[in-house]
Amino acid sequence: MLQPVNLLGTEGPSAKRGLYASIHAGVTAIRTSRKVAVSVLAAAVLLGVAGTWWFQHEAAPVRYLTAPVTRGIVARTVAATGTVNPVLTIIIGSYVSGVISDMYCDYNTRVKKGQLCAKIDPRPYQAALDQAKGQLARDSAQLAGARIDLARYAALEKQDSIAVQTYDDEAALVHQLEGAVQLDRAAVETAQVNLDYTNIISPVDGTVVARNITIGQTVAASFQTPTLFLIATDLTKMQVDTNVSENDIGAIKEGDEAQFTVEAFTDRSFQGKVMQVRQAPQTVQNVVTYDVVVDVDNSRFLLKPGMTATVAIVTARRIGVLRVPDQALRFIPGGASTAKPAASAAGAGVSAGAGGARQARLWVLREGRPTALTVGTGLDDDSYTEIVTGALSADDQVIIGEQRSSSHSRPGTFHFGF
Repeated sequence: MLQPVNLLGTEGPSAKRGLYASIHAGVTAIRTSRKVAVSVLAAAVLLGVAGTWWFQHEAAPVRYLTAPVTRGIVARTVAATGTVNPVLTIIIGSYVSGVISDMYCDYNTRVKKGQLCAKIDPRPYQAALDQAKGQLARDSAQLAGARIDLARYAALEKQDSIAVQTYDDEAALVHQLEGAVQLDRAAVETAQVNLDYTNIISPVDGTVVARNITIGQTVAASFQTPTLFLIATDLTKMQVDTNVSENDIGAIKEGDEAQFTVEAFTDRSFQGKVMQVRQAPQTVQNVVTYDVVVDVDNSRFLLKPGMTATVAIVTARRIGVLRVPDQALRFIPGGASTAKPAASAAGAGVSAGAGGARQARLWVLREGRPTALTVGTGLDDDSYTEIVTGALSADDQVIIGEQRSSSHSRPGTFHFGF
């Protein structure tokens, strides 16, 4: 059987001290090697992180998306919607009531001034006219007889053959009949007017754009005049009635150019001019708008009354000016520390400059590196901005976006200046 051996007990005190010293030295060496290993590992991690950051941010290749500086048109517009209408539309109604007995005009009928379009049954009005004429004839006959009697009474009164009262009574009767005859003549004229109104006549030359009656329909004109026809005087000239908000109405004036599209011709643009800016406000749900009338030539008869138009009114225009896309004025390179700033470069953004021009900074790609330039800007139409001052030419390429190949940017994805 094995027995445990007490090593410490087989030696003397000096042997014990030597053994303790050896054990302490071994423990100290182990602790020192652990510290060195931890230090080496930490240094390796830091070097890896630094290398990764440098690779992603410094060594990562950058691609810039550029746009050319061009010369062209910069136009500021006000957008609005409206309705295409004839310049003048005549409403034909009826002064008298009755049944439509005949109709001579229909949709799209070209009519002349004085042309008969419809007719109301004239028989009741003809009867009223005949009655008034009969009353006039009767009262006229009575007046003629009373005048003869008055002349006879005048001769007898001079001879003192009749009383003065008899003569005066006959004279009063003559005056009364004269008044009755005048009333009868007025009644005849009124009946004649009503009879004439049974003929529905076009008051102008034009085209019938709406017909609201049919043969046999009863027209009631007791309380308000019914609308029978709508006649557009000249369809070769149209107008667009647009509603412009109060925020934009201050920039619009008579004579401004306008262009618009309609749903029927989405690939075609129509031209016009602002003919009138009406002062009457229109308030719908606390939104205030004003009616701006745009005059349009319709000699080809493409536009129809009632079409919905999407209108752009040009309030300012510059032709043949140096211009850049708006994205170029909003772009700042992600690696701005590597960019080469121009000597006159100011801070990013837009600020006021001398002569009314606004100062802005953009970036131009020169020798493969972005270069900052300060320019003076003019008119902006939300797509292009006019450049009025600055060291920029039509051959330059302005930067509007960039792409970095890193773990945070997917290949093929550009970051734009918005």
